[in-house]
Amino acid sequence: MWRVGVLLVAGCVGVWLVGSGSAEEVRPPQPSPAEAADIAAGGAGIAPLTGSPPTRIRIPSIGVDAPLTGLGLERDGSLQVPPTDDRNLAGWYRDGTTPGAAGTAIVVGHVDRAAGPAVFYRLGAVRRGATVEVPRADGRTAVFTVHAVEVYDADAFPDERVYGPARRAELRVITCGGRFSPGSGYRGNVVVFAHLTGTR
Repeated sequence: MWRVGVLLVAGCVGVWLVGSGSAEEVRPPQPSPAEAADIAAGGAGIAPLTGSPPTRIRIPSIGVDAPLTGLGLERDGSLQVPPTDDRNLAGWYRDGTTPGAAGTAIVVGHVDRAAGPAVFYRLGAVRRGATVEVPRADGRTAVFTVHAVEVYDADAFPDERVYGPARRAELRVITCGGRFSPGSGYRGNVVVFAHLTGTR
């Protein structure tokens, strides 16, 4: 699934920003360099959980509380993106690691759509130390702590850094961001890096 980052940019063109005629004034927040960190930061975390499908994602610091839908791969090997008819819907890669299990779990969502901001519009405002909660089908909630928030241009997207394997339970939350062009939309991705630090 190494092409996910590139294809997510292509599927998120900023149609609301283009239609508003005021891209600079309504641009979603972007992470500052101060939020970047070594991806191994934050210690070992806690022991991973067994696998169980996630049902929601909550990021209290930015007001996200959204259902999750399973996403597969397109014929070209790229990750599907969530449908745009529900602004508060995110997706998780159902053939990969489930959030809370050992490895790197992937959650993606749109930053905006034609009608306005979407579920991860404020993802770039997340700060290190914030929590991400993922309720699961087994009744447990995996609680992650953010250890980095970064933005990458599409032509320099670090596949291994974002999607590579991990021994502890890690989570990546991804949306579009970075440079914006009215002609081609967003030219990068905002990525939140987090690791499992608790359960409920």
